[in-house]
Amino acid sequence: MKHDSGRIEVICGSMFSGKTEELIRRLRRAEIARQRVQVFKHKIDNRYHVTQIKSHNGQGFEAIPVEDVDDIIAHLDPSATVIGIDEAQFFDNRIVDLVVELTQHHVRVILSGLDMDFRGEPFGPMPHLMTIAEEIIKLHAICMICGNEASHTQRLIDGKPADYDDPVIMVGASEVYEARCRNCHEVPRRNGRHYLLKNTYQVQT
Repeated sequence: MKHDSGRIEVICGSMFSGKTEELIRRLRRAEIARQRVQVFKHKIDNRYHVTQIKSHNGQGFEAIPVEDVDDIIAHLDPSATVIGIDEAQFFDNRIVDLVVELTQHHVRVILSGLDMDFRGEPFGPMPHLMTIAEEIIKLHAICMICGNEASHTQRLIDGKPADYDDPVIMVGASEVYEARCRNCHEVPRRNGRHYLLKNTYQVQT
């Protein structure tokens, strides 16, 4: 049964914040409500399973691995009333047009992904998706340094923070990434990012 209108829901946050777990929870509730559910995941994310979206705590849900937006379109089930898309940050900006068009066909679209990359900057199409969404769920993890609420993803190379100019996309889990709060998040060689208030706040000695 089709919905009366389309809807976009975006689940975002740092790594280890429970984004995929929340996506799976919503998809299972849709199935209980006898909605036709179809799920996609980007092929680049094969950390835990090839044909399932998997949370860090082991929950899973069957999904179609795809390379790009055209691949999603090629596999779309016209009878699906709920579409789930995991790791949405890996798709290009055409994902925005696709999601909007799906809502015009009364489809509920639920996306999850990182809102910021390891540098602490907007990641791929996520900012645009958040702008047009009816609902945004921003989840938080626990900072691995101080224990406070974490909203940033720290990339580690040989146990040390990755440099600003390292590649943005690098798939990994706890061996490469940590959740950190703003104060504990480190990005070496991040030049030219702290200059607007340099004459306002003076370092006290």
